[in-house]
Amino acid sequence: MKRCAVGGQAVMEGVMMKNPQNGTALAVRQSDGTIVTEYYQNKNQHKKGSFPTWPVVRGVYAFVEALAGGMKITTRSAELLGEEMEEEPSKFERWLSQKLGKSAGDMAMTVAVVLAAALAVGLFVVLPSLAVSFFKIESGFLVSLLEGVARLLIFLGYLLAVSRIKDIRRVFMYHGAEHKTIACYEAGGDMTPENILRYTRLHPRCGTNYLFLVMMVSILFFACIPVRAFLPRVITRLLFIPLVAGLAYEVLKAAAASDGWLARAVRAPGLALQHITTAEPTADMVEVALAAFNLAMDPPDHDIRAQVLAPKAEPAEAAAPEAEDEQA
Repeated sequence: MKRCAVGGQAVMEGVMMKNPQNGTALAVRQSDGTIVTEYYQNKNQHKKGSFPTWPVVRGVYAFVEALAGGMKITTRSAELLGEEMEEEPSKFERWLSQKLGKSAGDMAMTVAVVLAAALAVGLFVVLPSLAVSFFKIESGFLVSLLEGVARLLIFLGYLLAVSRIKDIRRVFMYHGAEHKTIACYEAGGDMTPENILRYTRLHPRCGTNYLFLVMMVSILFFACIPVRAFLPRVITRLLFIPLVAGLAYEVLKAAAASDGWLARAVRAPGLALQHITTAEPTADMVEVALAAFNLAMDPPDHDIRAQVLAPKAEPAEAAAPEAEDEQA
């Protein structure tokens, strides 16, 4: 089985594929049926051996870059789809733009990222800690353990809730198309939409696996730092989030690079959660993912903007059943 370094992200009616060695490709299906692609070369790559590439530290950098880059690429996909934001920048965003010398659009994106981070902190740090505080538990170790379980349950409930939203469901279908495309390539299969549909939509390097590992590592890590009081416990969690994210990243890379029983056991819960965060795509969705993948694997020597690739594929009656026994 071939190992592929390309990773992706589902966006609005499209897929992003990122090749760490070259750059990022984006493909979006427009309302007229055409596929529009864009390509961006990697900028400011970290040199091997530099601080951002150190173990654990690289996980922190990857987490921050994925959060900021993911918001940016999702916004760009909406623009290519013809759904540009009509709202004017707020007074606060314009004020930040003037003070920091950045465009109002960049400031709006920064504010969106900050708000998303605040929501994540509220849901997965403050809320679990608050829930456990209602119980009169003397053991700091048990408090930390129950808090971790509460965080995991909130995460699962959040995934189940958003999966019921129609637009999010389509994004999850494109997520499945992204995974199937990479799985087909790694298995050495014929890279056509019809054949790609045969492959599994579950992949060990998925961000779902990473988020689950962050939850599990946090349970083990914070159990070793037993704090009973609510406010000190929240502050401790916030301070150590980067370290937990970095450790989880290393676990993810190690588990994805091996087929041993221990690696499979570590991957299993995250793969199971992908039954929620991915859905069976149609052939025309896979066509979009394949366009992004091919561009990422065989990139131009310069950035390209809004290049029309192909007309819409014939609508598929239904996705072919996936071959779960295929190697991803």
